[in-house]
Amino acid sequence: MSFTKTTEQDSLHRHLDKMSVNELLTHINNEDKTVPTAIEKSIPKIEALIDIIVEKLLHGGRLFYMGAGTSGRLGIVDASECPPTFGVPHELVVGIIAGGDTAIRKAVEFAEDDTKQGWVDLTSHKITSKDIVIGIAASGTTPYVIGALETCNTHNIVTACITCNQGSPLSKIAQYPIEVVVGPEFVTGSSRMKAGTAQKLVLNMISTATMIKLGHVKDNKMVDMQLSNDKLVKRAINMIIQELNINSKEAEELLKEHGSVRKAILNYGS
Repeated sequence: MSFTKTTEQDSLHRHLDKMSVNELLTHINNEDKTVPTAIEKSIPKIEALIDIIVEKLLHGGRLFYMGAGTSGRLGIVDASECPPTFGVPHELVVGIIAGGDTAIRKAVEFAEDDTKQGWVDLTSHKITSKDIVIGIAASGTTPYVIGALETCNTHNIVTACITCNQGSPLSKIAQYPIEVVVGPEFVTGSSRMKAGTAQKLVLNMISTATMIKLGHVKDNKMVDMQLSNDKLVKRAINMIIQELNINSKEAEELLKEHGSVRKAILNYGS
């Protein structure tokens, strides 16, 4: 059954090559402004997905993102930011891309067309029914992702997707489909633009809300963040100062002693 790929429809703007730089930037910006509105319509479905993710992770499961090209890279970026930001293990949120690590930097020809490889890549992580898999594909037609989710369904593994077309094959397979329909791209078919922005924003919502519900944020602070550079150490010291109302020297000593903002606050005065 066919469906309308709005991500592939002709741009609403003509003669881009004749526009001034200012005109190009203005029109791109105007298109980008439509993305948050499109996401807003999907908030109830994103909420339902986050609820099941939190449940899975609380019971020992992991979250997998998988995609090809831009979509795969966005998943890897979001997954890779979870350990430093929230102090969680690297294996809790895993990003997988068609073509493997090489495809993070360079396109791997036809990697996304392999319907079997996605499941092979998941099994290399010893995936089980405790886990949850989110397929990311702007078009909703990527064979690598569809094949993986189909097999996940047969193994009682919860599946979800983020796509930018309505009624796509991927949405019909995923148990928790999120469809953010952003319409034609400024450059026809260039789904790294609005579609990519939409996917990035939804991924931000998913990982951030999940980690907050798992307890990795206190008030509005990243109390479990990894202290991997001077900037973050200074941020941590300021968090402790604000929370405990102590001076910077005391805060720095607490941080050195306990190694994290959370532990420094919990052990203050003990």
